[in-house]
Amino acid sequence: MNLKRTPLYEKHVFLKAKIIDFGGWAMPVQYTNVIDEHKSTRTNASIFDICHMGEIKIKGPQALAFLQYCLTRNLADQETGQIKLSTLLNCKGGIIDDLTVYKTDENAYILVTNAATRERDYQWLKEIQQNKNYDCLIKDISDTTGKIDLQGPCSEEILQNISSADLKNVSYYHFVQSKIMDTKATISRSGYTGEDGFEIYAPASQINLIWDKLMETGRPFGLKPAGLGARDTLRLEAGMMLNEQDITEDISPLEVPYGWLIDWNKDFVGKSALEVFKKNGPAKKLVGFEMINRGIARHGYKIFSGKKEIGIVTSGTFAPSLNKAIGLAFLDKNFSLPDTVIDVAIRESISQAKVVKLPFYKRQK
Repeated sequence: MNLKRTPLYEKHVFLKAKIIDFGGWAMPVQYTNVIDEHKSTRTNASIFDICHMGEIKIKGPQALAFLQYCLTRNLADQETGQIKLSTLLNCKGGIIDDLTVYKTDENAYILVTNAATRERDYQWLKEIQQNKNYDCLIKDISDTTGKIDLQGPCSEEILQNISSADLKNVSYYHFVQSKIMDTKATISRSGYTGEDGFEIYAPASQINLIWDKLMETGRPFGLKPAGLGARDTLRLEAGMMLNEQDITEDISPLEVPYGWLIDWNKDFVGKSALEVFKKNGPAKKLVGFEMINRGIARHGYKIFSGKKEIGIVTSGTFAPSLNKAIGLAFLDKNFSLPDTVIDVAIRESISQAKVVKLPFYKRQK
């Protein structure tokens, strides 16, 4: 299979990263080891290649009206320079994607999508626009956009050395248009690790230069490159979901911790189906759990209460920051309250776990 490569692929090869197939992309899973890269992010800073994610530009007189109809979140009060998380649903109320909305100007937005759903998102948005005749431009700019995530407590100090923006003035889930060296870039205070940090967008043709400069500037701060392995353990500790694993098109926002992303006072795609679902109530809920006994619960492992099957693990790992095994699972709603003891089938044995509140980890402010 010919895997797609990001503009930074040769950097990973040079650094002797272990490369894997991630949704059709050749991506680094680790450079040294997952625990080392995880702890580097929590204590110093790490740099991630996220160029495989999607960016879709929405612009025009009816851009806001279009997004209000496509997305569950109300964007009416969104300010220029602000980011909002939202869900994009199908007509049955299932989650196609959980994406972020960057308002870049009046009637101008960038949607940042998950890599696996980028094409699906784009085609669905185009279909809605054509069916409803919204006056706006929809353009997939993913191939010309590079993206690097700089995450960890030293991120601001590292990035401030090479950015023209005053990063102290960039609050969480906001962004600025700036320059890194001589390259125009969008810098947002956001990320997928539970740490303070930034997501950096720049032309794909220039992203290698920014990577090199960050690596050089960050060396005295202990900056290290980190792969998808650490990204997964970091996001899970922070209670963040992974698209195509914890959430799919068969899952409703009401079954996962995304109910707050729904504005019931406006119309949106999938609303009528979601209203019926809300009235009946979800039969299962996505919850966090931590292992009581030894063992790590992995995706797809079954969960029991006695001999009754009550759920399935969607994500599971060893949490380096907590020194314990944790996971996410869909459970029968009757077994979803915190401190409920559950049994996880790990290979040929049963190991006990208990339901806990999310997130598992919160950084010290």
